[in-house]
Formats: sequence, C-alpha cells, structure tokens
Amino acid sequence: MTEPPALLWLRADLRLDDHDALAALVAAGAPIVPVFVWDPDADGEWAPGAASRVWLHHSLASLGASLAARGSRLVLASGATVDVLGRIAQAVGAQSLAYTRRYEPAQRRLEAEVARALGARLATRAYGGALLFEPEAIAGAAGQPMRVFTPFWCRCLARPMPRPVSVPKGPLRAPARWPQSLPLDALGLLPSVRWDRGITDAFTPGEAGAARALAHFVDHRLDDYAGLRDRPAEPATSRLSPHLHFGEITPRRVVAAIAARADGEGAAKFLAELGWREFAHHLLWHFPHTATQPLRGELASLPATASAAELSAWQRGSTGYPLVDAGLRELWATGSMHNRVRMVAASLLVKHLQASWRDGARWFWDTLVDADLASNTLGWQWTAGCGADAAPYERIFNPVLQGERFDPQGAYVRRWIPALARLPDAHVHAPWEAPALVLAAAGVRLGRDYPPPIVDHAFARKRALAAYSSWRGR
Repeated sequence: MTEPPALLWLRADLRLDDHDALAALVAAGAPIVPVFVWDPDADGEWAPGAASRVWLHHSLASLGASLAARGSRLVLASGATVDVLGRIAQAVGAQSLAYTRRYEPAQRRLEAEVARALGARLATRAYGGALLFEPEAIAGAAGQPMRVFTPFWCRCLARPMPRPVSVPKGPLRAPARWPQSLPLDALGLLPSVRWDRGITDAFTPGEAGAARALAHFVDHRLDDYAGLRDRPAEPATSRLSPHLHFGEITPRRVVAAIAARADGEGAAKFLAELGWREFAHHLLWHFPHTATQPLRGELASLPATASAAELSAWQRGSTGYPLVDAGLRELWATGSMHNRVRMVAASLLVKHLQASWRDGARWFWDTLVDADLASNTLGWQWTAGCGADAAPYERIFNPVLQGERFDPQGAYVRRWIPALARLPDAHVHAPWEAPALVLAAAGVRLGRDYPPPIVDHAFARKRALAAYSSWRGR
C-alpha cells in the first residue's frame, strides 16, 4: 500500500535549510508535497506590493530549482488557499499538512481557517522558525506584552539563543503521483512593463543569495558595522532584510554565523537590529490593530494636512532636500533604502509635510522588497511618535544636518541625484544656499534641474510643533 504523503504549505519560508516543518516531515519519513499558493486576497489590504511580487517570483524560481536538485518539486497554485490545499490533498491522498507560523493578522486568520476547514481530514501542525523567539514567549514581569525595546531585548538575551535545525541534505521523498502545478509565470508576479531590473541588479533573491549575503557581511562588514552602519554611501549593512522577510534564511542561522565569527561591538549592534525585528513582530502579534491604527490611541486623531501634490513630490524624490530625495530615488530604482535615510525621509513626510504615517507606510509597502508588515508598522509609528518605543513627537530630523553628518562628502546624494554631482561638498546637501556662481559652475539650475525645498525646515518645524501643541491642548 502506498504511504500517504504530507503537504508542506510554504509561504514566507522559502528555503530548505533550518526549516522546522520540513525537518519534521523528513524525520517522519512520509513523501512530501511542497505547495505554494498565490492567494493575495488572503492578505486583504496588505497583499504583497509590486516590489515584493518581483522578489517573490525570483525566490520561488530559486526554491523550485533547489527542490528539483533534491528529487522533489515545488507545486504552484493560485486561488483561495483553503480550497487549493483541500483539492491538492485529495488529489495526492495526503493525510497531514505542516507549515511555518506567520504573525500578521490576516495570515493568522488564514491559518485558523485552514485548521477549521481541513482539520477533520488533515492532521495540521504549525512550526516556528521565522523568529528567534515566539511572540508569546517573551513577556513583562506581570505576563503582559512588552512595549519598550530595551527591556524586551534584555529578556531575549537572558535566554539561550536557539540553534538552527538540521535538515538532511539528501533526496526528498516524492509522492507516488504529483498534483498539477502552474508554471511560475502564470502567477503574474512580474510587471508587464519591466521596471524591475534594478532589483535584480542590486540583490540575488533566493536561499543561495541569502547565504552569500550573510557570508559576505560576516566576513567583510561585521567588524565595521557599528561605526559605518549609518553612512548610506558605505556598503556597511547586511542587506539581509528581504531574505529574512521571505524566509530564505532564518534569524537563527544569522545569529549562529555571527557567533562563530565575532562577539565585538559590531556583532552586538547587529544582533540588536535583529532584536528590533523580533520586537516588531511581538508588537504586531499582541496589538494586531497597529497595522492601521497607532498603538498610542490618543494620537489617532492628530490631523494630517499634506496635499496630494506634496505626497507625490515626496514619493518621486522631488522634495528639494537631497538626502531624502536620494533615498526615495534609490527606493524606486532598487526596492531598498538605507535605514538611516528611511528615518529622515519618514520624518520629513510626517513632520515637515504633516502627512499621515499611513501614507508613508503604504508607499513603502508597495516599493520595498523587504516590505514586512511588522517592521514597516513599527518604523513609521516610531517616526510619527505614536507607537511603542516611539521617538517623541518633538524629535524632528533636520534633513540638511543629517546629510552633512552621515553623507559628509555627498557620495550618496551624487550617486542618486546626478544633477547635483558637480556641487562642492559644502553645498551638496543644501543647493539652494549655494551662490549663483557655484550653481552655474556645477550646471545646476534650481527649479529646472533640481527643485528648491518643498518647505523651509525652520518653518515646518515650528508648524509641526504648534499643531502638536494645539492638538494636545484640546
């Protein structure tokens, strides 16, 4: 009698290494049917954005090749997840289903729906692996969710760091018959007008690309990470965030690689950045409403007065503030933006232009390859001063001073705004203050080659603080 296979339901765990659900199925000895279901409706308003879909396409291609090399296949399907999984289970005679937990509200509802609809005929089991610690595992002294990063991370560090799970490297046992699978292109993940070249030039999606990025970071960047991480012109960051988001590598594997290499200041600082990722998921799990509403509910009614034209100028990287515009142009070209620049760009939108943090979060959601609902929400609410561990509303970044401090030679600005490439260092972050002769020598015509500031910083700061004081005093 043919042994019934097990379904491996894949979502944001597109890897074979350090995979809890896969390891469990291999240990059980059953044939395995790996399945990915393209079901953007299941995510509701947070269906993957355009940049994320591009990454997903290439990540699925990579995973399919890895599975084929081990005698298996990646079954691709499109439609309502419950219906598709039920249909595939019936077609192959599966009796069990394993998957990796997710923490977004819509995906939690989907997991409950799958268990409710298919649990009578499939033994379903959820596994960890996307985080170092499950959101329920870390709590305050009274068992409550934690809302401040430092004590949260201290509690994490007080625990033993989890180690990667071993998955045998040999062939994966295949089912007696394979279900029908769609070709990858049928999922329609790539844009019809191919604007995505910059993403694949900047990154290599997939598990192998993740492993190379980690090795390169640990060997060449980790020692200098603490000192250079805020310099956008320097290749000092790990560039692992999209790989982590799509589950092409686990935080356990990252921690293990760092521990094997160093334990200095750079390692501690980078581990803390992983801690912020953990904290973001802790918050979203315990406060699922924060994807659309501020954690500090009293700030929900803070007015947003930015015009559509101002929001559009920010999105296009045409605010007249070079550091901000360079970041937004980098984002449009590559699907990524340096983290320091993200904070400055977000501050300008929310504080200078007085837009809603939701407008920025949705733009990042569509344009970032590492668009992660938990981290995106935490970052924007931090900037807006309405979330956990938030910067006070009175903290308003000066985009000129930020540029002069973190891009002192203007290399980052010159890379992404060629019109300013010939300006002297002293004027590259504030071209409107340059003498006319300097502008002429650099070939810069303000208002034609590059816009003047969309709003004066001093005026915008006073306006933002006045609006906040007026709202607070009601």
